[in-house]
Amino acid sequence: MKSLSDYSLVELRWVIALREKIDLLQRELDAITREVAVVSQAEAPAPAKRKYHMTAAHKRKLSKALARARKIRWAKAKGKAKDKSKPAPKKDRRSSPAVRAELTAAARARWAKVKAAGKKAL
Repeated sequence: MKSLSDYSLVELRWVIALREKIDLLQRELDAITREVAVVSQAEAPAPAKRKYHMTAAHKRKLSKALARARKIRWAKAKGKAKDKSKPAPKKDRRSSPAVRAELTAAARARWAKVKAAGKKAL
């Protein structure tokens, strides 16, 4: 490594000018980071609020449902199934032929009115 006496006057002036530029840029950078730190501390966002609120009634309902589910799980784990008989057959929910005939007649009457009015849609 060279000592300072080995450098020419022009090189020394160039090094000094370069060092001054570095110091100036460092001071600017420090000022910017201080401003950012002050701004970020002053305008720190508030903690996020919860997006929902569970009512007391809903909490009670939920805890009862969880208790029921827990009871069922324990019963299965212990091997005490409630009822092993076949489930009741589902009720036939179709309309009777008379009700379907009434609905068909009503629909035909509606469409007859629409077509008499010269329309193609209801």
